[in-house]
Amino acid sequence: MQQFEQFLPYMQIIIAGLLVAVILLQKGRGAMGSSFGQAGEFSSTRRGPEKHLFTLTIVLGIFFIGLAILNLLI
Repeated sequence: MQQFEQFLPYMQIIIAGLLVAVILLQKGRGAMGSSFGQAGEFSSTRRGPEKHLFTLTIVLGIFFIGLAILNLLI
């Protein structure tokens, strides 16, 4: 158990880095541009790699929050 407590912060740092990378890889929706007067793009569903990146973002976010709560409880 002692080894897991020492390894937990490093796991959080790795997951945080992966989460930032996956978020930056996602295609922007253009919401800010349309709110400032730029032409809006058409809306479409996520397909292919974009859908996988979106799912991976959700999974990494849940895993990160779970690790944070586990870090608080230990």
